[in-house]
Order: sequence, then structure tokens, then C-alpha cells
Amino acid sequence: MQHTNLILASTSVYRKALLEKLSIPFSTLEPQCDETPLAGESAQQLVRRLAQAKAQSCHLNPNQHHLVIGSDQVCVIDDQIIGKPLDRDNAIAQLSQANGRAITFYTGVALYNSATSECEVQLDTFIVHFRQLTVKQIENYVDKEQPFYCAGSFKSEGLGIALFQRLEGIDPNSLIGLPLITLTDMLARQGFDVL
Repeated sequence: MQHTNLILASTSVYRKALLEKLSIPFSTLEPQCDETPLAGESAQQLVRRLAQAKAQSCHLNPNQHHLVIGSDQVCVIDDQIIGKPLDRDNAIAQLSQANGRAITFYTGVALYNSATSECEVQLDTFIVHFRQLTVKQIENYVDKEQPFYCAGSFKSEGLGIALFQRLEGIDPNSLIGLPLITLTDMLARQGFDVL
């Protein structure tokens, strides 16, 4: 099944860079779905639902076989979903809230098979333990890396790693937005061998 068209349903440069690590050909499409949380929906339910919706939302050529990857991620502090900060003040506030604590990231990943209409969805959980940081350290970090479009207000693949005391999880790629270990297993179940 290696002739299958592999599609990443994302415009994220971070997810694209992660999938490129697997050295397999793929294309990207912008997913078409409403990302508004539903009333009473947990963080885990939200990322699973949105990953599936993204994977199934892409307009595909009906004459070709596609495997479409969808992914979604949220950061949770005190059972509250923390969004992207979008500006300096919010980034500083988010990092101050996480300071010296453990916060949880939930990443949903879905693989949709257009030939069978089967869609497998998995959830990856990753816990980040923050160092005890000074206000000046937090401000310096935000000014250097400007993580305004990153859940949790940091880039773990960059200077953000200096914010952490330790990491807890199976796949550090899930912290950036696409759990490659889980995805490799999902692809294999669809007959797509990465190696």
C-alpha cells in the first residue's frame, strides 16, 4: 500500500517539520473544521474529536487512495484548557501560572483511510515539569523566543527546554504537536511501513 497518497491535514510548520523526520513523501492540506470546544467536553475528548474532524475534513480526489493525518493539542493547567497566548503579556501570564508546577499536554492524532472510511484516533499524554523561574527569566525567555502561537507559551524544540525540570511521556514529538511513535504504529496498521 506504499503507493497511497499521504496527507497531513495541517498548516502548522511544526507538524510538517515533525512528519518530515520520517522521510516519507506527503502533502499538506488545510483542514476545514470548527475548533470550538463543545459544552462539557473534556480536554481529552476535544483533541480526539478535533484530530478526527481535521483528518476527515480535507477535500480529496475520490479516484485516489489517501491516508490523512489529523492532529490537535491542548495544554491543561488546573483542569483548564490553556490556549495559544497570541501576545507577550499572555505568554508571560501562562508561564507564570506554570512556574514550578507540572502541566499536562493532550495530543490527539487521527489517521483516516479514504478507501475504507476507517478512522483510527489515539491520544497521547505528556507532562512537563517546570523549573522554579524568576519573573525576569520568564520575560527574557518570552522576548527571545516569542512563543505566541504555541500552546503553553514555549517551544520545547528551542530555548523552551531550559524552562523544564523534567519531561514525562512516551514521545517528546507529541509535545510539539504530532506523536510520531503512535503515528508510525497507526500507519503500519494501514499497511504503510515507514521503514
